[in-house]
Amino acid sequence: MQRELSVPERLGLFGVAVAAAAAIWPLLTGATGLAAPCPLRWLTGVPCPGCGLTTASVALVHGDVIGALRANPVIFGLAALAVAVGPMLGLRAIGLLRAPVAWSSRGRRATGWGVALLALASWAFQLIRLGVG
Repeated sequence: MQRELSVPERLGLFGVAVAAAAAIWPLLTGATGLAAPCPLRWLTGVPCPGCGLTTASVALVHGDVIGALRANPVIFGLAALAVAVGPMLGLRAIGLLRAPVAWSSRGRRATGWGVALLALASWAFQLIRLGVG
């Protein structure tokens, strides 16, 4: 079975949207004073695996690679997908890259475990970074 977009392509497009939002986020927060608090951290004091991604995306969009790395290194995976998605979609549009096919159940399971391990690693990073525990 073929699909229009693969999961990595969808994540890459999400990354493009994140980059666009990160470019304007400082303007919005500076003008309004609004912020996007982490609900888990606000309620429990414990950061989530995604804590720091807003800070990391804003830092990366503005060229602060070290600041992005310190806030949440996961942003680099999302950024890589965002950079790769344009050429992938372009190659598919001109017929040089075939449409994605559905993953096998083994591939889906392996990817699920990989994502779970990445989330646990990110969470451990945030707990250490924020001195929780």
